[in-house]
Amino acid sequence: MECIKDNPIAEGPFTPAWESLRNYKCPEWFRDAKFGIWSHWGPQSVPMYGDWYARHMYVEGQPQYLHHWRNYGHPSKHGWKDMVKLWKAERFNPEGLMKLYEDAGAKYFVAQAMHHDNFDNWNSKHHAWNAVKTGPKKDIVKLWHDAARKRGLRFGVTEHLGASYTWFESSKHCDKTGPYAGVPYDGASHDYDDLYHPNRTEPLSSDKGWQWYTENKEFHEKWFLRIKDLVDQFQPDLLYSDGGLPFLHEVKYDLPSRQTTIGANRPDVGLNIVAHLYNISAKLHDGKNEAVYNQKDLRPEIAAIGVLDIERGQMNEAKPYVWQTDTCVGGWFYDVRQVYKTPQHVIEMLVDIVSKNGNLLLNFPQRPDGTLDEENLNILRKLADWTKINGEGIYGTRPWITAGEGPTQVLSQHSSFKEDAVPWTTSDFRFTLRQGSGQAGKKNCIYAFQMKYPERREAFIRSLGMGFGKKITSVRQLGHDGELSFRQLEDGLLVQLPERQVCENTPCLKITSK
Repeated sequence: MECIKDNPIAEGPFTPAWESLRNYKCPEWFRDAKFGIWSHWGPQSVPMYGDWYARHMYVEGQPQYLHHWRNYGHPSKHGWKDMVKLWKAERFNPEGLMKLYEDAGAKYFVAQAMHHDNFDNWNSKHHAWNAVKTGPKKDIVKLWHDAARKRGLRFGVTEHLGASYTWFESSKHCDKTGPYAGVPYDGASHDYDDLYHPNRTEPLSSDKGWQWYTENKEFHEKWFLRIKDLVDQFQPDLLYSDGGLPFLHEVKYDLPSRQTTIGANRPDVGLNIVAHLYNISAKLHDGKNEAVYNQKDLRPEIAAIGVLDIERGQMNEAKPYVWQTDTCVGGWFYDVRQVYKTPQHVIEMLVDIVSKNGNLLLNFPQRPDGTLDEENLNILRKLADWTKINGEGIYGTRPWITAGEGPTQVLSQHSSFKEDAVPWTTSDFRFTLRQGSGQAGKKNCIYAFQMKYPERREAFIRSLGMGFGKKITSVRQLGHDGELSFRQLEDGLLVQLPERQVCENTPCLKITSK
């Protein structure tokens, strides 16, 4: 494509080909980090009425459509082009927020670069609808970047642009009933095609209905230029696409031969961006790629080029590869109607995910002025208290021979969007492992998280009885001084816990053996 020819990607160890990108290895920093915090924030926070506002405000009868009409005016008169100007971020304090996130235990921070609303949160070279030219008049991504780097956190960005072309087609319609029946919404005007896209028939272009990614080649080129600019400006440690690798067609994978066959008409902008990301990182790290690319396609031929991301879902078992859950304490964008997860629920999710070789990327929804509400702040405080005590069993660990034991399993996986709190019992444990160096005194440590705090102050771990094959030599509880009394029985390890409760929930035992 001409956009790639005129804007070549960085040279380095990777080429934009499957055979090259399948050599990807997840960097150790990401495997060690386990927990990241995400700012899923932009102009759609302005109405404080939830995710996908910029699309649903153009869908007659939707709650967000009704909210918009009643509070801002009908979308034929007051559209998204007018809403973005209302986002001011006037109390945005990235350094203060970053300290809160670091204190809460985050080892990497991720900023949203743009959502499906086609508004760039940085000083975009290829798109005039951006946060420097309108709205906040601030380079939001740069401010996040500088604050994260200052505190030594790894920095990532998310792009949701790929789906924007089809997603924003709703702006082209009109009401079918009521006083504005037949009056086109403002997106129908060609005057604003640069924001709403010239996409008037896109969802009808396929007998499969609405496609997440368009086949429009001109949009593919625009996507490439904007995402390459994003990577060039911020050289991120992580790039996330909201969907699979953008704009693939007819990918076929033969497992025995490990060969991928790709449709002849497939644009290669997605592969070029991933190779560019990795090569930029390699230039910064003595020839070794330290970057992570997240995407959501479960097919092995796609997932192998980066780290699989599961939105609002988890795995039911440990995986041999590193993966990530991305989710939020409430809604993706600030929503006054939202019920938040409790701190206990968040901690339980983190432990379960880490035990299965995963990372948790967690969004705290900001109000339009850039601040967090009291409920968000309380969750962060509780996370800080818990990770200060139990972080040793999380960060830098690896999966044990089994992820856990007990009768209870998580109820969701693979982007099910159902994340109800799990009714754990005191018989439910999740395990992690810290590998020793083999030197004297550097033994492997098993960490056993008891998913429900026991009233009887004891733990019985069936996986560590005599059948474990090794003699348990020491048991400690993180946050408690001194060793605990224990007995290794035929059918399990019985541990007497201290009378003092070291944390509010999900305590962790540190166990060594020989």
